[in-house]
Amino acid sequence: MAKFVPQAELPVSEQAQIRRDKLAALQAEGRDPFIQTKYDFNADSAAIKADYEGYEGKSVRVAGRLMSKRGQGKVMFCDLQDSTGRIQLFVKIDELGEEEYSRFKKNDIGDIVGVEGEVFKTKTEEISVRAKKVTLLSKALLPLPEKFHGLTDKEIRFRQRYVDLMVNPEVKQNFIIRSKFIKFMRSYLDNMNYIEVETPVLNTIAGGASARPFITHHNTLDIDMYMRIATELPLKRLIVGGMDRVYEIGRIFRNEGMDPKHNPEFTSVELYQAYADFHDMMDIAEGILSGAAKEILGTYEVEWMGEKIDLTPGWRRMTMVEAVREYVGIDFDAISDDAEAVAAAKAKGVELADAAEKTWGNALYACFDQRVEEKLIQPTFITMYPVEVSPLTKRSPEDPRLTERFELFICHSELANAYSELNDPIDQRARFMKQVEQRERGDDETEMMDEDFLNAMEYGMPPTGGMGIGIDRSVMLLTNSDSIREVILFPTMKPLAEG
Repeated sequence: MAKFVPQAELPVSEQAQIRRDKLAALQAEGRDPFIQTKYDFNADSAAIKADYEGYEGKSVRVAGRLMSKRGQGKVMFCDLQDSTGRIQLFVKIDELGEEEYSRFKKNDIGDIVGVEGEVFKTKTEEISVRAKKVTLLSKALLPLPEKFHGLTDKEIRFRQRYVDLMVNPEVKQNFIIRSKFIKFMRSYLDNMNYIEVETPVLNTIAGGASARPFITHHNTLDIDMYMRIATELPLKRLIVGGMDRVYEIGRIFRNEGMDPKHNPEFTSVELYQAYADFHDMMDIAEGILSGAAKEILGTYEVEWMGEKIDLTPGWRRMTMVEAVREYVGIDFDAISDDAEAVAAAKAKGVELADAAEKTWGNALYACFDQRVEEKLIQPTFITMYPVEVSPLTKRSPEDPRLTERFELFICHSELANAYSELNDPIDQRARFMKQVEQRERGDDETEMMDEDFLNAMEYGMPPTGGMGIGIDRSVMLLTNSDSIREVILFPTMKPLAEG
């Protein structure tokens, strides 16, 4: 299949030069299309096709991009693409007049036109618009990708999303679903009396998650600042202040690698509810994702990454200890000694990271991370994470080595992360200190100390449930997309080499 290679602006291709010559001729005639400022259309392709009986024989004004031209002589058929789809144009010399028909024939694929005409069906029952008047609204100076092949090179598709959307209309559906998902989620939370808020993107501390931040500089204050890696700490300050249910949908920035599931900037929703815990957050996560599937797609059954996923409510919930026992064969409940836990993990081929302390909790997490996560296909809540990997989470009253935290996995991908939030400022300070020590040992993805957040907690924070849901991955699930770049309009791309 042929691949589209974009032409450089200079030197221009032969096709592009022909188009520029046509534009120059139009301008010389006083018919510059770029002076058009507005076109009042009163119908679109989808509306006409959905209600042909209502439109038949009536005059309409439609506008869009010419995507094909067929026929010669005194009759031409064209496809006009607007924001809702495509409709055929029937263009005849007897209808336009010889002079205007001659001008129309010079229009190119990709040109944007306004068409006034009558709705009818051709002999082949194709719903069409019989053109009575055509106005050139914008001249395309570069040709579209090869007619019957479209734009198939993924690298170019993501770099030139505007062309991708023109020639691959099905791509738009992903972003329609994305918009509907965010709308559904807002409605779901608003109906639970949550308040949507906005918090700063630039911070003096990179906090709320374990991640490497982007660093920038504020010239007036002459200080380095960090693009946020999470919205957690500002939102929890609002809980302290008495805003009992808050959420924020926003861009997050992490200076990390790029792969099919990661982009340096992505969108998440974080929500916090006073007097609730992580069990309440599980109910909300399940409600949002299953409810969105049912409302947007009309079914709980979806396909993702080659797997059939059942989103019917009633998802599996299991502790990390239970998951490791089932999938790895180690019963951490029967182990109390750190060295014994590390040895048990090593016997299964699981090694702890160099920077990680050799503890029971880190051994448990390493077993899950390296042996279990990849096996979780159907929606599964993994609960009760070790305290070592959950610096902002409340400890379990039954086992202080664990925290009341869950992550939601679907098709071995994490879609949500939630806690019974830590509200003990003394414990929080101690955990921050451990993170600082870890950072000093070379782990620059650990938490920084946030004194103002600790100060807020000392005023008293109620028991709180909090959660983050990855919007991009959720949309990947709903659209059966195997790459995050398919659901981000303008994903981050490596710059093209010069020369």
